[in-house]
Amino acid sequence: MIVLDASALLAFLFREVGQERVAEVVERSCLSAVNLCEVLGRFARDRHDPVEVLSRIRETSIEIVPFDAGQAVLAAALAPVLRPRGLSLGDRACLALAVSRGVPALTADRAWIDLDIGVEVRVIR
Repeated sequence: MIVLDASALLAFLFREVGQERVAEVVERSCLSAVNLCEVLGRFARDRHDPVEVLSRIRETSIEIVPFDAGQAVLAAALAPVLRPRGLSLGDRACLALAVSRGVPALTADRAWIDLDIGVEVRVIR
């Protein structure tokens, strides 16, 4: 299992550089509902129906994980370390899910490379 950041899923969906790295793991991946919101928001911004995009994502084997109180606590605990580095709530939600499941996180965000928060980070480009 691997946790997808919104940036990784968007690279896959838009066939951007690094999409092949996501394709290799998409069948055994999960996504925080917070990051799903980011992905759907990106499509909505371009005037695509988020309900239709969600339907297509649900056709894959990507597990959509609700953002629960435990993950909220983890994301909040990461804030003092990660906010000064420019990481958003979405970033922290992805990392909190990875920490809670003890699995790697996959992102396109190179700012995550040297994070030392107890979870493996893989960068797609």
